[in-house]
Amino acid sequence: MGTYVTTFSFHKKTNSLGGESIKQNFNKKTTELVNESIPNVNLLFIDDEGVNHGVIPKKDALKIAQEKELDLVVVSPDSKPMVAKLMDYSKYRYDQQRKLREMKKNQRVVEVKEIRLSPTIDKHDFDTKLKHALKFLQKGDKVKITIRFFGRMITHQEVGREVITKFIQSVGENATVESYPKMDGRNMIAIIAPHQTNQ
Repeated sequence: MGTYVTTFSFHKKTNSLGGESIKQNFNKKTTELVNESIPNVNLLFIDDEGVNHGVIPKKDALKIAQEKELDLVVVSPDSKPMVAKLMDYSKYRYDQQRKLREMKKNQRVVEVKEIRLSPTIDKHDFDTKLKHALKFLQKGDKVKITIRFFGRMITHQEVGREVITKFIQSVGENATVESYPKMDGRNMIAIIAPHQTNQ
């Protein structure tokens, strides 16, 4: 097998004013417009204190950014003209990523818990499973209520439907019905979700 060697060359990038770039954006795949990656157009320029300086050429905005040792970042690329703001881009990216992590951390994954009943379930078993369902709903999970029909029991689907209906009625206002009892193979299934006021 042959040996492949990859070589890289590095060049110091300069801006249109002839000076070195303030902070280069090395991620070529980014869709954000920062410093020299901004097109040569007029920009609605907002400084780091939030003061609107009106529409000025990109080169003038970059000059101010260089003097303040900050980055020029387009915050509204679809506007006409584009809106660019002075900021510390590294800090901005860090804050954005931190907020994203916090959002993901606070997002709860809703699970679907299954409660299995039978057409001939006794009152004690019924009440026990009802308590479990209420706990699941209180935690914010959905509940899948299932009855499996064995053998000739499938000819008495109305009995299973009555059991599931009674179960849903017993849950009461603690849940809303997402899917009413329906057959899926030899199973009858219904799905209930936490009531909005209980989430």
